[in-house]
Amino acid sequence: MGSSNKLLAAFKPPKRELLPSLPPGSNPNPNLAGSSTAAGAAMAEGGVTAVVVEGVEEDEVLRNAGALSREEVLRRRSRRVRQLESLYRRQYWALVEEVRVRHRDYYWEFGVSPVEEESRGRGSDEGGVGWGLGFREGESYNNGGVERKRCAFSGCKSKAMPLTRYCHSHILSDTKQTLYKPCSYVIRSSPQHGQVFCGKPVLKAAMPSLCHVHYQKIQRNMSQAFKKAGLHASCSSRPAPKFNVLIAECVRQIQARRRETLDATTDNIAQEENAEVG
Repeated sequence: MGSSNKLLAAFKPPKRELLPSLPPGSNPNPNLAGSSTAAGAAMAEGGVTAVVVEGVEEDEVLRNAGALSREEVLRRRSRRVRQLESLYRRQYWALVEEVRVRHRDYYWEFGVSPVEEESRGRGSDEGGVGWGLGFREGESYNNGGVERKRCAFSGCKSKAMPLTRYCHSHILSDTKQTLYKPCSYVIRSSPQHGQVFCGKPVLKAAMPSLCHVHYQKIQRNMSQAFKKAGLHASCSSRPAPKFNVLIAECVRQIQARRRETLDATTDNIAQEENAEVG
């Protein structure tokens, strides 16, 4: 962790180079058109300068050359690679600055002060005015933004996430959302009802499609399977487990679960028959 921070610090340019130099009239992100963030205002005030290609005079002289020597080609490519690396580095830190500004604006718009949150239940009158500040239910009190409503799921009292009517636990009820998917961990399985999945929301980019609790459970099961096979994942000197060993252990666990389910079903049938006879 420390080495990565030192590496980023080594490549970080001065503050005056945080904004990338782009050709006039170009927009690095069309979605940011009309944005009122501080970064956008700074770019508007300072203006955008054109990218100056290093060694353009030499390129102009050699433009009509029929052939170039190996040294000239290598020198030109090396120069352009260095400049491209510098431009990408400047663009990266500009995006980092933009993310910081946008995160600050997001928190300012949707964040709620703990003092204001507690004062809602301490109003001095029945109209909902808290501490005489004039904030009423449904009015704008969150730094000029509109208060987020409750989750639209029946019986849920949590606050809805921004840009949706549902909280995180019930975000899958939103048919228009495209960021989350259900957890694919099988909680139980039966011949009558089939497989029952966990269904908790996880990011679509997460692989495997497991929530935090079941991901840790899978890791523990894998660790136990390694130990039973005589392997230890923490030991780097030992060879990696063979695929057939893992398959055999998985099959053994599946068969054990099936035997437990079959025994439980047999016991239930026997109890029902005894109850009918009695």
